[in-house]
Amino acid sequence: MSIPTPCANGDAAPTIDRRAAQPIFGAIDLGTNNCRLMLGVPSSNGFRVIESFSRSVGLGEGLAETGQLAECAMDRAMDALKSCATRLSRYRLTGLTAVATEACRRAGNGADFLARVRTQTGLDIRIISGREEAELTLESCTPLLRNAGSRALVFDIGGGSTEIAWVRLDACDAAPCLIGYVSLPFGVMTLGACTPHSCFTEEGFDAMVETVEERLWQFEDIHRIGLEINHSGVRLLGTSGTITTVASVALKLPRYRRPLVDGILLPGAEADDAVTALREMGRAGLAAHPCIGEDRADFVLPGCAIFAAIRSVWPTPEVGVADRGLREGMLLRQMRAGRRREARRGGGSLSSRSVAASPAG
Repeated sequence: MSIPTPCANGDAAPTIDRRAAQPIFGAIDLGTNNCRLMLGVPSSNGFRVIESFSRSVGLGEGLAETGQLAECAMDRAMDALKSCATRLSRYRLTGLTAVATEACRRAGNGADFLARVRTQTGLDIRIISGREEAELTLESCTPLLRNAGSRALVFDIGGGSTEIAWVRLDACDAAPCLIGYVSLPFGVMTLGACTPHSCFTEEGFDAMVETVEERLWQFEDIHRIGLEINHSGVRLLGTSGTITTVASVALKLPRYRRPLVDGILLPGAEADDAVTALREMGRAGLAAHPCIGEDRADFVLPGCAIFAAIRSVWPTPEVGVADRGLREGMLLRQMRAGRRREARRGGGSLSSRSVAASPAG
């Protein structure tokens, strides 16, 4: 089940033929750092992306210190969500799922902000748990776990948290079974607040790694994943901007190209060397790198510290890389539910019946 590369990332109007009887599904992911939208139509091997949108909004700015979403951060997020609503109004949607993650989970005013969003945009965004976040990420990554053995460890390094899912894989191509999960309160925006030093110093980076390792060892003590790694092998699979950046550097890409990154297996040593290379660039080098840029320069090394902690506790021979996550998982889940509904009605495929193109879907 492949998920094609998004065909639209800017503000241009979509080119989809609205006369075609195609069910259109939408997904919005309001994260701690980014606001993302994706629209897709079912295909024989998954779905085809007809439009996607991503904007850095920094919703979690200052959250670790105050426990509240800052006004300026909410304003940025609201502007991005209004853009999402405008895009959605161009379509008649079969379904829309919109979720918020760690920033709104943790903030004392998170629910109030989403109520404002509903009033001003019509978007009904619900806060999901860390477990559901891990499950949706796992759903999007399931195609990359085929023929991966009997166990997998899937990690998603986000802006405000890191989700880790320990899963059982079935040789008969059944859906992966979640054995256990943990949601760590560390992400690329929030980890720095847990240590007194800059991630751009050796002391600061090492302190971040140790902070994350302490929590990972608690998960390891419960599930004994290390024994599985030594005995029968475990597929370590990462999804997030951190692991795709690590892969880009390991592959020495002159610019980021999703088809070259999504689904690859990196030798563990090469992934570790890429982290070292990123650390040696310094902030100026990260900002100048064509796969990173000024907007992400401050978030790369905290993400690398989380990844380094994962590699320290679970040193697998290879690391899988996924450029997919919550949005793809939400779309796949909606389409699967649609197929079940059609089967109950006796239909052969997803119908073209659609809801009005209001943002709330």
